[in-house]
Amino acid sequence: MVEKSPVLWLCATCGVEYAPSMEPPAECPICEDERQYVPATGQRWTTLDELRDTGHFVEVFPVADRLWGIRADGVGIDQQGMLVQTEAGNLLFDVPGLIDAAAIERVRELGGIRHIVASHPHMYGAQSAWSEAFENATIWVAEADKRWLGYRPDAVRTWSEPFEVLPGIRLDQIGGHFPGSTLAHWSAGADGRGMLFAGDAIFPTPDGNVTFLRSYPNRIPLSAAVIRRMADFVSRFDFDVLYNNFGSSAGPDAATIVQFSAKRYIDWVSGANDDLT
Repeated sequence: MVEKSPVLWLCATCGVEYAPSMEPPAECPICEDERQYVPATGQRWTTLDELRDTGHFVEVFPVADRLWGIRADGVGIDQQGMLVQTEAGNLLFDVPGLIDAAAIERVRELGGIRHIVASHPHMYGAQSAWSEAFENATIWVAEADKRWLGYRPDAVRTWSEPFEVLPGIRLDQIGGHFPGSTLAHWSAGADGRGMLFAGDAIFPTPDGNVTFLRSYPNRIPLSAAVIRRMADFVSRFDFDVLYNNFGSSAGPDAATIVQFSAKRYIDWVSGANDDLT
């Protein structure tokens, strides 16, 4: 008789990992929260092996100079991680809920991973598996959001104050969607004009602008005061292009777009445009 070993469990809805155990957790706190949801069919769990065995795989593809997208379609909420290449090592910003041998091989060809950062808890994905595959790459978790960690391997480090995770890549916490919602500003990105990775904190829209929400699936807004705070916060960065956690972008002149979009949002939620309704 083959003895079972503890399994790394993944929520089938959000794709976030939970600590290895013989049986899955009773619930996914991230999906129970108002920013996410438990499907009408109920909570379901999966594993990396099950995902791979059912045909899911990871794609690694070019996005821009020294920038690569990493995506596992049909896994969790279909987020897209970003691999930023630097001479001092690579950063994986936002984490897919799957890893496979082909992706490991390709990322190794691109220089591996030195640091892993999720913009917010919905993006934790299978971060422990990605870390383990790359010599226990450091996993940086915002102190303000650490309670959402379903698994805390030794590679996890928490942080509160802004810092350069790699030369030219600065991490800071903008809040809004989550208290610890994290931005990564890459000063050398976009041919030196600056690039901002914003996760769900600042989200590109079809009209070329951006928006800001507490919950995207449930369409819960943020207040005018919070949007003003976020817009003022991001004005400290120089960036021409902004990416969210699904590969969508705003720009060129993304910094101006964010300020315009913030004013538009504030005008609507504050009642300034009520005469138009």
